[in-house]
Amino acid sequence: MGAINLISTIRGSLLENFYPRGWDLEKIDKCCSYKPEKIYKRESWWNGDFSVYSCDSIEDFDTLMGHAIAMEIKKTKDEGRDLILILPVGPMGMYRWVVYFLKQWGVDCKHVHGFNMDEWSDAEGNTLPKSNPGAFQYAMENAFYGPLEKLTVPEKQRHFATKNMLPAYPEEIFELKDKGAKLVVVYGIGRVFHIAFWEPHFAEEFDTEEEWKAQTFRIAARLHPLTIEQNAITSFKSRTTLVSTRANTIGPGIFLKADYAIGGADGVLSRGMMWQGMSLWVTLKYGPDIWVPSSFMPTLPGVLFFHKELAGPLEPELN
Repeated sequence: MGAINLISTIRGSLLENFYPRGWDLEKIDKCCSYKPEKIYKRESWWNGDFSVYSCDSIEDFDTLMGHAIAMEIKKTKDEGRDLILILPVGPMGMYRWVVYFLKQWGVDCKHVHGFNMDEWSDAEGNTLPKSNPGAFQYAMENAFYGPLEKLTVPEKQRHFATKNMLPAYPEEIFELKDKGAKLVVVYGIGRVFHIAFWEPHFAEEFDTEEEWKAQTFRIAARLHPLTIEQNAITSFKSRTTLVSTRANTIGPGIFLKADYAIGGADGVLSRGMMWQGMSLWVTLKYGPDIWVPSSFMPTLPGVLFFHKELAGPLEPELN
């Protein structure tokens, strides 16, 4: 008898049409089978200025990622250059440290243009009011823009992924970039390998990689069930009924244009449980593929911070 696992038993199961059609499950499994030290092995498609950095604890992760973001703000300030920051709401712990370092250095953010990469929506792209604690705008105002106080990003330079503001992102971002601004994308990695809420099943709509890469945003994007469950666990204390099935999001036509990208994977739970180990390994080892959006991030200059437990080994254990 051969192995009894998802790959060998998926035909005829309830999962047969659940995973995105373009996923190579055997290749995904191979990515997850390596020993932890192999995570540092450079692959041929990695950008020469891309690196991965292991963190011993969530506290280290938050601090180092926050320092990396703060340094981009400081460097562009010193250079007299505008900075376009594409910002996620997840991970979040780094924002406290961005604020700390900027206040310690006395660096203001008048040159920063902040663009939230996504936001929950309904089927028409309507978003929660900014006063709602579940809104990404609420999270950013309270974790980043507000605590910066007098050093903060000017209000007119804060952008949120509403159905009115998001369609203007491409023109605003690339006009700034054409004038010399640096584009830095800060990102997390989804359970199904999304960046922002750009989901893997969107690939089915496009005939070529070039066409897929040209997409700059989507209003009321349909989310994969695993994305919904990931967010129920990480943001809504397991309460699936609070999670929207749709979101407004930027696309690869923006996040793959980054001059530098700062990524984070901190998805450890407790007692050896985690949700992001597979996501990390596949991002690094699968190779660029439009069915795996995060697989393109190592092709960009940047750094990806990760909690050391995510490197595995990703093997079963008794708890």
